[in-house]
This record gives sequence, structure tokens and C-alpha cells, in this order.
Amino acid sequence: MAEEVKRSIESLPGVGEATAEKLREAGYRTIESIAVASVAELHEAAEIGEGQVKKIIAAAREIAEFGIFVTADKVLERREKIGLITTSSEQLDTLLGGGVETQAVTEVFGEFGSGKTQLAHQLCVNVQLPREQGGLGAKAIYIDTENTFRPERIRDMAVGLNLDPMKILQNVLYIRSYNTDQQILIAEKAEEKIEEENVLLMVIDSLTSHFRAEYVGRGALATRQQKLNRHLLTLHRIADLHDLAIFVTNQVMARPDIFFGDPTRPIGGHVLAHSATTRVYFRKSKGGKRIARIFDSPNLPEAEAVFAITGQGIRD
Repeated sequence: MAEEVKRSIESLPGVGEATAEKLREAGYRTIESIAVASVAELHEAAEIGEGQVKKIIAAAREIAEFGIFVTADKVLERREKIGLITTSSEQLDTLLGGGVETQAVTEVFGEFGSGKTQLAHQLCVNVQLPREQGGLGAKAIYIDTENTFRPERIRDMAVGLNLDPMKILQNVLYIRSYNTDQQILIAEKAEEKIEEENVLLMVIDSLTSHFRAEYVGRGALATRQQKLNRHLLTLHRIADLHDLAIFVTNQVMARPDIFFGDPTRPIGGHVLAHSATTRVYFRKSKGGKRIARIFDSPNLPEAEAVFAITGQGIRD
């Protein structure tokens, strides 16, 4: 009990009930989330002076042992505890180093119909499998920005794996987002559900569509990228603190200046390019096949995998 009190945000200097409530409403529900926050973020969220905010963050970092150097073997030890969610395709799992990993943001981009949303649905089913079957025995959150979520697809995929479709559907927490502000707020508020409901997968389908629609033209580019960057920082914080897998889909745009090779590139520019942990490119192939290629990853080699989308879901 004493340890619980020590790790509550009210135990931090200058954080009374009113301030604690403001912090929780803004998504800062734990000592760890405050430890990794910036002064500007907490100043805006809690409406308290910057000097006080600095003291709060410093105290949180001390309790959470944040900013302490560790040896590389300890990092390796933590990496070995990372969870992996199977895609239901052995080839795709091999390409991804075993599946979609926790503590990371995995981005899949490609043209319409390339299989991005299909994989998003499949992961919502597969995360519920026991660990020995390639799941995490947990629930999923699905943030839908393009009205592409189809519960009947979840049902069919569950049946394809001999699972109870109603039980699987009840373990997918769905929410529709209509603009960038709502999308950012949903991600920030999701931490409460993650803790309460044993959620270990968050899907955003798609990450960039609202940003692309609301911020048009070069004049709005800086604002758009700044806002997208803030959103991605939140996603990384959530993935890291809750040992959660974050899977986002992304659109592509044509590059008319490219005459040889594939003339498409993902939306989001350098901000997304440097933020996503692993980026995978999906494209259509002959005979209903799909090809996945590692576009960028800190630990996976450039390679390709072929998979198919069947009535029962993603398969080899």
C-alpha cells in the first residue's frame, strides 16, 4: 500500500487533487507518463507555472528511475520480453521478425486495396489468441478515421481460426474519429482503457487521412507536421509504457517526377519516416496475391513476403 501511495501522482510535490484531476484528464495517469512528458506539455495540461512543472517532472523521473544509464545487456533483456502478434501468414511473420511487436509503432502503407485494413482487422483477432498460438491474450482498440472498420470481417476471421466470434467482437473496442483534434485526444485518453481492459494492441486506420484533408497546401505544412509529430510522440509513449503494439495504416501519394520504379510514396513526410519503428510497403500482385516489403526498420533486413487475403483472413 505504501508503495502504491508513493507511485500515485498525488505524491508528487505541488500536485493536489485538482491538479491531479487535470493531469489525468489530459492523459497523464501514471508517474511514468509524467516522467517522459515535456515541460510545455504539462504546463498546458495542468495550467500551473513552469517552475512547478519542472519540480513535478524531476520528482516523477526520480521515482520512475527515468534518465538513468543502463548497460546494453539490460536493454537486450527487455527486448527479449517484447510480445509478438502473428499475422496468420508465416511468410509475413518471418518478414516482420516473428509478427507485429509491442513497444513499437508499426506502419503499413500502400494503395487502396493492398491489404492494410485487412491486416488491421486480422491483428484485432490474433492479439486475443494465447501466447503459445502467436497472440497476447489481450484486447484491441480500433480507431477508425475512414469508416473502414467492418465487424463482419472480424467475425469471419474469428470463425476462420475456430474462435467464438461474439467473444472476439466483444474484445475489440471501437471508436470513430472525425478530425485530427479528436484523433489526438482519443489516443491520449486511451491509456485509461488500456489499463482497465487489458489492451495490448491499438490500431489507427488510417493515421494520416485527417491530417491530409485538414492541412492543405504548403502554407499549412509546418502546422500539420508539428501536430502529427505530437501525435506520434504520444503513440510511442503509450507503446513503451504499456508494452503495447501500435499498428497504423497510411496512404500513398503519386510522384509524377519518378519515371522508373514505383512512383508512390507514403504520406507524412520526414516526421513519420523518422517516427515509425518499422515501415512496411504493401502492393497488389497477380492472382489476388499481395507483396509486403520492409521499407525501413532498425532491426529487420530489407526483404519481401507474399501473402493472400482469403474469406477467412490473411493467409500464406
